[in-house]
Amino acid sequence: MSGEQEAGSFDFDLAVIGSGPGGFEAAVRAARSGMRVCMVEKGAIGGVCVNWGCIPTKALLRSAEIFRIAEESASFGLRIDSSSRDIAQAVKRSRRVVLTASKGVEYSLKQNNVTVKRGKASFADKHTIKIEQDRETVETVTARSIIIATGGSARQLPGLEFDGDIIISSREALALQSAPEKMLVIGGGAIGVEMAWYYNAAGSAVTLVEMMPQILPQEDVEVGEGLKRSLVKAGVEIINEAVVKKVEKSGEGIRAVVGMPDGGEREIDANCMLVAVGVVADTEELVLENAGVETERGFVKTDEQCRTNIGNIFAIGDVSGGMLLAHKASAEAAIAVKAVLGEKTGALEESLIPRCVYVEPSFAGIGYTEKQAMEEGRETRIGWASFAASGKANAYGFREGFVKLVFDAATGALLGGHVLGYGAVELIGELTLARSLGVTAEQLSSTVHAHPTLSESIKEAAENALE
Repeated sequence: MSGEQEAGSFDFDLAVIGSGPGGFEAAVRAARSGMRVCMVEKGAIGGVCVNWGCIPTKALLRSAEIFRIAEESASFGLRIDSSSRDIAQAVKRSRRVVLTASKGVEYSLKQNNVTVKRGKASFADKHTIKIEQDRETVETVTARSIIIATGGSARQLPGLEFDGDIIISSREALALQSAPEKMLVIGGGAIGVEMAWYYNAAGSAVTLVEMMPQILPQEDVEVGEGLKRSLVKAGVEIINEAVVKKVEKSGEGIRAVVGMPDGGEREIDANCMLVAVGVVADTEELVLENAGVETERGFVKTDEQCRTNIGNIFAIGDVSGGMLLAHKASAEAAIAVKAVLGEKTGALEESLIPRCVYVEPSFAGIGYTEKQAMEEGRETRIGWASFAASGKANAYGFREGFVKLVFDAATGALLGGHVLGYGAVELIGELTLARSLGVTAEQLSSTVHAHPTLSESIKEAAENALE
């Protein structure tokens, strides 16, 4: 189909490939703007986030939290004579949560008159998409503009390819019907940490191997160290500066040879191994070359407006790289739709995107770490507050963690905020808003916070920076 067509001759004004957070947001926004919108989805509506990522993970982590609270219930005045963990029931509940979320996405698409087409999408040219089912083309649609929102999938390591049974990705980890006696987790990023925490709470003996000096290697050093202490205290073994050199499968599971930080080697036996070492873009099936779309390091290359090198084609979310977060994809969707409509918007600044890890104590951060600020030559003032000194944290029974705030010494503006502690992911909103508005330490410290709350620690950290 020629790209010289008149706009009115296209089947749709916009076609969106993928129904995850970014694709869904783009489709609904475009439809509400009056565009004729088509969405193509090969899997379950809602994409990876709803079906095999954010939502089921958080549902299982809630089960893990309940397991831990039940173990400590006597200190709160509730004596449980006997209890057992039912992992199959936890998974069943998580799938119910997923189904509800997926149906909600489907309902919203229908209410906004988005045409949903099921099947695998690939480009025929820059305006034409082929839709396949069972390896046969069932339909071809044309669109004036196209947004690629196909997301990503777990990266595989050579020699550690997923078999879905013994060597698994997070997708399989979300569906195991029982906790393995021993689990080896490769990767100390958000996914590896969350799954290690969940399976430890579920009763598995978990060993986590991370090649960098700290878990969550992109975050503040104190955050990595503090979270490691909490995980080790809970029973997770963590080995930093280590690499898996060799893995042998057996009927019982795997035996891994791990290169240790002291230069020696250690053999680790486990029933299964979860590999969580990053994400690759899901572009293989799109046949991008037919549209002339360029990639860089496997991700679709885009500009500040989420536009590819082909003017009518955009890419958002994990498929275009950067921070691999659902809310980042949604934010990019707004930018892309405005660009499709011919409106100019500012680029999405990654330092304004919050980052969260949903274990307990949980972590949430925004903006610069202290190290990053120093590397940019900024003079900083640091504010600290410990949850051990928080009345609400003590009442909850969760005293671990802290608030660390990084301010510009010259202007007083907040550069970064880092919270490690119970409910941290629910506290980050205030710091995200403060970072976005350039709020200063003085303004934060003078803002009245309710007492007793966990959020008081943000005020106290700001006050500490002014001392």
